[in-house]
Amino acid sequence: MKSKKEIVDNWLPRYTGVPLERFGEYIILVNFNNYVELFAQWNGVPVEGGDRPMDSATAGNISIINFGMGSPNAATIMDLLSSIKPKACLFLGKCGGLRPEKTVVGDLILPIAAIRGEGTSNDYFPPEVPALPAFALQKAISTTIREYQRDYWTGTVYTTNRRVWEYDEHFKDYLKSLRCMGIDMETATIFITAFKNQIPAGALLLVSDVPMVPEGVKTEEGDKKVTADYLQTHLKIGIDSLKQLINNAQTVRHLRF
Repeated sequence: MKSKKEIVDNWLPRYTGVPLERFGEYIILVNFNNYVELFAQWNGVPVEGGDRPMDSATAGNISIINFGMGSPNAATIMDLLSSIKPKACLFLGKCGGLRPEKTVVGDLILPIAAIRGEGTSNDYFPPEVPALPAFALQKAISTTIREYQRDYWTGTVYTTNRRVWEYDEHFKDYLKSLRCMGIDMETATIFITAFKNQIPAGALLLVSDVPMVPEGVKTEEGDKKVTADYLQTHLKIGIDSLKQLINNAQTVRHLRF
């Protein structure tokens, strides 16, 4: 296999166990298999790829894929999705709230941009290129959140490859200076690699912890509570945001790639 197309056409089924023709035109990306299981349960469809690196489920014209955690995995799935050229790709992720005076666990953050602190995206574009979502997709998410009578924060998120940093006061001071709303490990990578692969992409992040203060650092018990209290609404908003695009036949290709 010499071309990128040959590779991704072969590797997307290899990683997911699903033939290319069975994927929907609209994609939800997640880090956890409980999102996939709940989506499958709601739609009466099977979860596929249990023996592969990325499990998924498809209902109607929407496929949900658990690609794992971290920016290398995020870049991998966006490269692989170039084989089917989705009409929209929505990342439903969890993040740490960096403004404890504002954000609390359970809040939603609709990022208007992401800071590329992870390094992975540098293999796709120079560091000067901003990591931005597709505006029309973020607009659809905003409308859906309002329909659920929820509020949300906008702003930038910082994406890092560093998983354990909550003890590092120097790094936390650096994060404070950036004035970001949240921190995660995938958003900037998804925005950049989506742009590289000409795939319109957006994100809606759920605040799962507030790690800038010691009592706010994520624990197993706290994460279970976040899942129990907020996962369903997070997923429903994501599904309905894509359905809004599908039903209104709106395009999110607002950039000339």
